[in-house]
Amino acid sequence: MGEVLALVEARLRTALGEPDARAAVTFLGTDRIEVLRFVDGDLVRYATLGMSASPMADPTAALADPVKGPRAELVLTVRAGLADTDKVLRPLAVLAATPQVEGLVVAPGASLDVGEPLWPGAGFSSVLVAESGGLVEDLELDEPLDPVRFLPLLPMTSNEAAWKRVHGAQALEERWLARGTDLRDPLRRSVSLD
Repeated sequence: MGEVLALVEARLRTALGEPDARAAVTFLGTDRIEVLRFVDGDLVRYATLGMSASPMADPTAALADPVKGPRAELVLTVRAGLADTDKVLRPLAVLAATPQVEGLVVAPGASLDVGEPLWPGAGFSSVLVAESGGLVEDLELDEPLDPVRFLPLLPMTSNEAAWKRVHGAQALEERWLARGTDLRDPLRRSVSLD
């Protein structure tokens, strides 16, 4: 477990630079989850560290495989200085602990909700999980371990989350793209959904 996390942290540092802050959260019955903060000009990136220590298990499986299964970490990028986004550390740790707590497999296209604003005044309590491989490349591990995927999180308003449930993740992403939505704006409003 420790070896995987050391490799994950090294990959994050290679892709994002040195973290300028880190926080750790431990929930009852789960492994420790850290959230690292990276500042890149006017952007702040938050990355989880600890979610990939164990593979995510299919909730319908009778027994969880301790070796094989998808592994991931979460990455959130927002514009700096517009909101108190550092308060997102605990919600991010909650999302990263979801596979251990609820037996979920977090994958692209999924919606995750923390039930409260991601940071004070945020219009978002949920996120859309995007495809990996962009900002931070997947981390290949020795066989038989699956690679670690670094999944970007895109904050969604409650209206966007409801629309996504009906129309799907791809349709919502296309709507954002067509309307030129700045998904990194921590103060943005819901995209027009009519």
